[in-house]
Amino acid sequence: MSAEDLLWRHVRELPAFRALLRAVEARLYQPLLPLAEPVLDLGCGDGHFASVALPTPLAVGIDPDIRALREAQGRHAYQVLAQARGDRLPFPSERFATVISNSVLEHIPDVQAVLAEVARLLRPGGRFIFCVPGERFTELLFFPQLFRRLGLEGLARAYERYFNRISRHHHCHGPEAWRERLSQAGLHLTECVGYFSRRAHHALDLGHYLGVPSLMTKKLFGRWILVPTRLNLFLTERWLRPLYEEPLPDEGAYLFLVAEKVDRQVGDPAL
Repeated sequence: MSAEDLLWRHVRELPAFRALLRAVEARLYQPLLPLAEPVLDLGCGDGHFASVALPTPLAVGIDPDIRALREAQGRHAYQVLAQARGDRLPFPSERFATVISNSVLEHIPDVQAVLAEVARLLRPGGRFIFCVPGERFTELLFFPQLFRRLGLEGLARAYERYFNRISRHHHCHGPEAWRERLSQAGLHLTECVGYFSRRAHHALDLGHYLGVPSLMTKKLFGRWILVPTRLNLFLTERWLRPLYEEPLPDEGAYLFLVAEKVDRQVGDPAL
């Protein structure tokens, strides 16, 4: 799958700000392919990301939203779909070789219980791959930075709280906080990459408001993009492509993390 395919396949189906973010995340998955099977997608939503980012259907997708699962069913990205919460997963221990979770954990208040379930379901040495907003998520947004340049610190902080509220974020942590959380669950953090530059994050912030027409299209016609042609989306793709092709930043708004289940043999000391 080419880099261009990843961007275009998101642009033609999603609002611009979401297409950019998901395309960058899909690109981060590519060096890890093929994923060891079976694979569980924790919080699969409508299945769009798995259908675009991953080359073959995954074993299982779970989500608490039945409407999203109905949409995911039509994408044929999973062998099995199940309605379930992340802290109560209806599978036996050590069932999966890989668990993925794309921009989900930040929305779960009791995330530690979910991490414990992930560790229970993974085989020893299995990998947990996930994306979350980082500790600089709100700081790097366009409007807080604009307000701070104007000396409006109170307004900047109010906008940060507002954005986290509308995004339903409960967790925006740095790598060390995630390392500690994962360790408590019996998972060892092996890789952490910051992604989404300041410029890309500005586009995401502004894109939330520019994407209102796409929201109306979704409500009226059941899809985000009414005319998914290159001609219609020429300006959108041209705007996003330089941001998509940027190298990984020194400090990103989001984190891409890989953890492994600690393989403890009988008699081993606690790690």
